[in-house]
Amino acid sequence: MLNSPLFPIFLIVLVDVLGMAIILPLLPFYSERMGASALIIGFLIASYAVCQLIAGPILGRISDRVGRKPVLMVSQMGTLAGFLILANAHVLWLVFVSRIIDGLTAGNLSIAQAYISDVSKPEDRSKSFAVIGIAFGVGFLIGPGISGYLSTFSYSAPIYAAAALSFSSILCTWFLLPSRQHSALAPVERHGIFNLSGYAVYFRRPVLRVYLMQFFFFAFSFSTYVSGFALFAQHRFGFGPREVGYLFAWVGFLGIILQGGLIGRLVKRYGERRLIFSGFLCAAIGYAIIGFTTNWHWLYLVSAIASYGMGVLRPSVTSLVTQSAGRQEQGVVLGLTQSITSVSQIAAPILAGLLIDANYLTTWALVAAGTCLIGAISAYRNSPETISA
Repeated sequence: MLNSPLFPIFLIVLVDVLGMAIILPLLPFYSERMGASALIIGFLIASYAVCQLIAGPILGRISDRVGRKPVLMVSQMGTLAGFLILANAHVLWLVFVSRIIDGLTAGNLSIAQAYISDVSKPEDRSKSFAVIGIAFGVGFLIGPGISGYLSTFSYSAPIYAAAALSFSSILCTWFLLPSRQHSALAPVERHGIFNLSGYAVYFRRPVLRVYLMQFFFFAFSFSTYVSGFALFAQHRFGFGPREVGYLFAWVGFLGIILQGGLIGRLVKRYGERRLIFSGFLCAAIGYAIIGFTTNWHWLYLVSAIASYGMGVLRPSVTSLVTQSAGRQEQGVVLGLTQSITSVSQIAAPILAGLLIDANYLTTWALVAAGTCLIGAISAYRNSPETISA
């Protein structure tokens, strides 16, 4: 691993995810101190996703022309600038500026994926992409815990820690990541937000459409949960950044167990389609119980149920999406799943903010649960025998 060209990418993604995971449980409380309501916080979270949705394809096309490394450097510098502005923000509009800057330069993950594709043989790419899953698991285990601990000193301390990690990511890219010439590779087709017709053709394919819709159900329910949980827990249990950070760290720990080999065994034994059904069902049950829970001790057990569901859904649905597309279409359909994720991260936080602002705490959880239930029905009804090609 140390001598692999994937090692620098692993380090880069790991420190980037650590920074993101530090900010995630803190941002709602940080913004609330400056007078933001739950709805405004929803718009704040959505602003990042809007900018990412617009700028992501542009950064991808630039990286195809000038190389991955320079664009990755610019992207990381934008993240660093966003964190520094956020740490020193004393008014709400500066918090929005920080997230917008970060969103407009947020090409780190997609460019890292493109680099992995550049340096990996086609038959090895699935295994190579696993390094991103491992980095996410480790990042979401450690990052929220760091946030929870440092928030006991000040709300700015975790953000400065995220900025320091972002700076170390820039150093990793500069010193460890080789500049690679990939002009001989076939260019990856990328569609921007305003070129919806480029993506529409994939929704006309019955099999692929089913899996893309299931990916949307997953992304929307997960975004609803993640964007609203901090304020839900504050309103119902009196949680602060520390408690939310520790709970997210617990979920990250469960994710590492699942991604660290268990998911592969489950796929071999049961197949992706059965896992998708069980994942949606468990997530629906977990989210619904969270909505009715009044004792915070139960959150750790119930979160484990929901965590299993979300943990098996992303890799299983993504696998079926890529299997349903041609070899030359892999980049496009993966880009499409990223766009679906961004759209979910725009709509879900705003809806979550509306519900929590109105004190519909249980309804917020039931929206996430209901979306998963629709996914479970889709997975049950659309077996290989019932989906026509």
